[in-house]
Amino acid sequence: MYASVEDLRAEGVTTTMASNERTSALLAESSALIDRVTGWWFEPRNATLRLYGRDTPSIEPPVPPLRLNALLVGDEPVSVAEDVEVVGAPVAPFDDFRITRRHGRLFPRDREIVAIGLWGFTEADGTPLGRTPLAIRRATLLLTIRCLPKLADADGMAARSSWRLLEEKTRDQSYRLQPLATPSLALTMDPEVDQILARYRRPAGLGAA
Repeated sequence: MYASVEDLRAEGVTTTMASNERTSALLAESSALIDRVTGWWFEPRNATLRLYGRDTPSIEPPVPPLRLNALLVGDEPVSVAEDVEVVGAPVAPFDDFRITRRHGRLFPRDREIVAIGLWGFTEADGTPLGRTPLAIRRATLLLTIRCLPKLADADGMAARSSWRLLEEKTRDQSYRLQPLATPSLALTMDPEVDQILARYRRPAGLGAA
């Protein structure tokens, strides 16, 4: 998860509004939504990626490498320590990251590449693995807070739609909303969150897994 229950409590979400179990579940849901929208993840995760080369010395994996433990080109193991240069996270949006073979060797087009290690888009904080970007943490909190009202609650519905409110008539309960953003910009249907996530989306065509 990209934010904690303690983070939500600091934002004013009390146990009366939502229990620790509910807030934890919502934070996990918001974090998963951010992964889907952006196309990668923002914390260290162990993963095995299956890639393909282009007859060039470098490949761009679909998520920044934090630590490469093993690399195979076809059935051939490659020495990570001696024969590979890794440029990865912590990164700033959007530094280049890549895995490069040394000594003039190439990643062939016709052989599967298996890369085993620790991956994730993190930003520098003075530690080897970095941290979840603060903007992503903020987006997670915003998404979670706006999920707290119950769907059947009229006040909750108004809270989730307040950013679209153009006109309200309290006497007869009517209101008018501005149109939703265009599909190319409406990532979560929340413009404040979308502005954050748009900066962190994985570039089209980057890597393959």
